[in-house]
Amino acid sequence: MSSRHFVFLDPDGSSGGGWLYAVVEAETGVLYQQQYGGTACRQGQVEGFLVPLVAPDGLDALRTLFEKDFRGAGTHDHMWADDEQNRLREIVGTVRYWACDGKAEKPHHLRLDETRMRETDEAWVPVITPDGPGVLTWYNSD
Repeated sequence: MSSRHFVFLDPDGSSGGGWLYAVVEAETGVLYQQQYGGTACRQGQVEGFLVPLVAPDGLDALRTLFEKDFRGAGTHDHMWADDEQNRLREIVGTVRYWACDGKAEKPHHLRLDETRMRETDEAWVPVITPDGPGVLTWYNSD
């Protein structure tokens, strides 16, 4: 009998906003929930495992893109222009993800999952990690 556990990331918004995570999709029984989409306040969840990331420049660039350039209103069903998608691809590519084969750790750069661009929104970006598909998430600006 499997049980499911729900973890809401930063449920009361008191974290201060300096965090960046990848949730790698996997059958773990743990579902991470996140408010995303800027002032649209969408609710998402993904089953998998959480990987904390340290990428202050990448996080700053993501926040600038979504909060300043898209004005914090979210990008749900946004038709991404080539230059916007290229910029997001470049930003995501600066974020390092340390993968371990059980013996040694090695840094890899995340890749934007362009097959799921329609899901992309502030604080919710589909990515490809060395461990499989996932979602890049951070503090939502609302």
